[in-house]
Amino acid sequence: MNKLIITIFICLYCYSQTSAQFSQQERDSIYNLNSVDHQLMMMKLGINELRPGPSGNPDAPNAANSDESKAKQYESLPDPLIFNDGNLVKSAEDWSKRRLEIVEDFDREVYGRLPENIPSVTWKIDEVKDTSIGIYPVHIKYLKGHVDNSSFPQINVNIEMTLTTPKDISEPVPVILEFGWVLPKGWKLPEPEGPTWQEQLLAKGWGYAVLIPTSFQADNGAGLREGIIGLVNKGQPRKPDDWGTLRAWAWGASRAIDYFETDENVDEKRIGVEGLSRYGKAAIVAMAYEPRIAVGLIGSAGAGGTKILRRIFGEQVENLASSWEYHWFAPNFINYAGPLTVNDLPVDAHQLVALCAPRPLFISAGSPDVEGNWVDAKGMFLSGVHASPVFELLGKRGLEISKYPHEGTTWIRGDIAFRQHSGGHTVGPNWSSFIEFAEKYFNK
Repeated sequence: MNKLIITIFICLYCYSQTSAQFSQQERDSIYNLNSVDHQLMMMKLGINELRPGPSGNPDAPNAANSDESKAKQYESLPDPLIFNDGNLVKSAEDWSKRRLEIVEDFDREVYGRLPENIPSVTWKIDEVKDTSIGIYPVHIKYLKGHVDNSSFPQINVNIEMTLTTPKDISEPVPVILEFGWVLPKGWKLPEPEGPTWQEQLLAKGWGYAVLIPTSFQADNGAGLREGIIGLVNKGQPRKPDDWGTLRAWAWGASRAIDYFETDENVDEKRIGVEGLSRYGKAAIVAMAYEPRIAVGLIGSAGAGGTKILRRIFGEQVENLASSWEYHWFAPNFINYAGPLTVNDLPVDAHQLVALCAPRPLFISAGSPDVEGNWVDAKGMFLSGVHASPVFELLGKRGLEISKYPHEGTTWIRGDIAFRQHSGGHTVGPNWSSFIEFAEKYFNK
């Protein structure tokens, strides 16, 4: 299938997660509820007006910038190795303290805080099936994690996940946890030629799990009074520093790992995480906050994920703070499209990558000719460059290259890896490189 067609298909499918799966009446209702809640958050913050974000349509009069000469409109980035009081971070012990400062900034201003009273999750195996994926016999468990809703029975929350491992294994195996989609009826995602990513993992003797984020927190502002966020808040609106959907999805990944620690087929010391697009954002947030994740594959996460937010290229903070995307973040984040600007942010994406140190992660991007420039592949690359000093302080290797590389080249010798494949908005062509990268750590 033509690469451009595949990209359009995947982008339309991503959009369907919040739009096309609903009727027009339901979409209008979601839009209205998004707007109402968004306006309520603006009132709480004392904001009267927001700057509009650029268009993702390259032919629009207000199209997002795709000219590299206009991209660097910032003088500096927040330094992960300088304390808030101006002192230098000189040791691993210093970093453990500086890390807490960075986490606090992300909690307060970007992704929101985890509530103290999150209910417990009880996992149940709904179904077990032995089958084959390609030529590989597998054992599949269909799992449901029920969230204790005794404090507010009006909201019921369940985490949906499948776990697939090779059949008849003699010892626990590594597992890659994917933030996955629920395909609308009749849809089927296109696969690249050759073995699927699932077959590539099984060929190594590894397993994989697919977590459905929207099963426990909807991907829209209308759902903030429901799901795990709504349950904890007993159906009430969020406070300015409350968690957003990305942090909630990351919380779900942690609960999945809780289950893995009880499953005899899973090596809980060799857990990876993978996500694409908005789920790439969720994957990097999960890895930054969850120390039990050993390695990450972060696919086209863009703004709000691995892209340097201060770069005027592709999607911007104003887009993220709009009524369509604000729910991913803490309400406080809306400030940066109103009275504040992106340069007022105390943090940026390279510090999110740095929070993963010293654990290895792979930053994946597609070709700008196919995927487009919205996700800003160079901005994602630069987050790896600027996070590298933290990895090096901790005795690891950062990104092995500092100059933006040619498309199709593979950089996996450092503990931060980067590859821009020639396809579109997908991780597909980079799976084999990621597996080679992860194998170095899983085989130790």
